[in-house]
Amino acid sequence: MSGPKAVGGAVQAARLTLLRGAALVASPWKNGGGVTREIAVAHVVSQAGASLDTFAWRVSVADVAQAGPFSRFEGVDRTLVLLEGAGMLLDEACRTHELTQPLDVARFAGEAAIDARLVNGATRDFNLMVRRDAARGTLEVWRENQRRSMHAQTVLLYCAQGEQDVRVDAERHVRLEAGDTLRIDTLDAQCPVHIETRGAGALLAVALDVLGAPHQDTTEAASRDAVHT
Repeated sequence: MSGPKAVGGAVQAARLTLLRGAALVASPWKNGGGVTREIAVAHVVSQAGASLDTFAWRVSVADVAQAGPFSRFEGVDRTLVLLEGAGMLLDEACRTHELTQPLDVARFAGEAAIDARLVNGATRDFNLMVRRDAARGTLEVWRENQRRSMHAQTVLLYCAQGEQDVRVDAERHVRLEAGDTLRIDTLDAQCPVHIETRGAGALLAVALDVLGAPHQDTTEAASRDAVHT
């Protein structure tokens, strides 16, 4: 397999990393209820530079094979998006989150007691987890053509359906297939990243910022076919 290649020629303010979905590594759950493929994660780092045993944010795709309770994550805000399958119902104390159509979104606190019921067989879901005291994160569903300006340390564009052509800052062009992610890391979150998309598919656009302290990420480990610039 070839090594990293440049996407575009000139040196730019933002760094692009293309993560191929086919190269993500599957990790089975301890309870056997499914598998998770991590796309990217940022760990909180102490002032001395040592990585702490907590993530600031984490993004992954999970295959859920059976019903059961969700693991609890204290102090974490969670966002789930249904990608494939008939869906599932997430029972919380006072409500039920319904994920029954592709690209349905559920948002809930990680410390909440959640029991998942599968509608009709296994599902695949996109997962965003953000630690409240360490990071901020938002998720939007972009359908078909878009033109946006985003302010964030890290932007992730996950191709949830079909194919998408993405142009960054009017110069660099990347083509995404279903399951691929384009990661955009900026040198200055105050400077907007200009994004144009073309295609009949759908993207999940995630904007992420780590608060205060520096952070570490594992983008390199997430994909063996990363393309950088």
